[in-house]
Amino acid sequence: MSHEARLAQLQLELPPAPKPVATYVPAVRVGNLLYVSGHGPLRPDGSLIVGRLGADLDLAAGAAAARQVGLAMLATLRAQLGTLDRVVRLIKVLGLVRSTDEFADQSKVINGFSDLMVDVFGDAGKAARSAVGTNSLPGGIAVEIEAIFEIKD
Repeated sequence: MSHEARLAQLQLELPPAPKPVATYVPAVRVGNLLYVSGHGPLRPDGSLIVGRLGADLDLAAGAAAARQVGLAMLATLRAQLGTLDRVVRLIKVLGLVRSTDEFADQSKVINGFSDLMVDVFGDAGKAARSAVGTNSLPGGIAVEIEAIFEIKD
């Protein structure tokens, strides 16, 4: 099954592809690699999920925010490539979780993103990954994720 068919089967709603809010581009292609800039948890209505894990948001809400980041990233991939079917595999993920000093489940939060990638891309959605806690993210967003994809023409 193609990635686009899988996305349709899952009945996932993608938000509009996010537009840069500073001096950068959403993605850069180098050979067969697509480096995707950090994305936040953008909802279809254009709002963002904000808050701090361990204070404003619990683990389930954090994982949901990371999943929403994944949906925004899928929208960027489609906008950049024309179709998700050009994705060969997800290679590397860096997840940043805005959290309190006491919160220690950053990897479980980023599972919300990783699980979505596996849902859409199958085993090709499993990647090398880092999950890091931070005290601040742009606009107070709860999660920011960047990724590297292998793509084909």
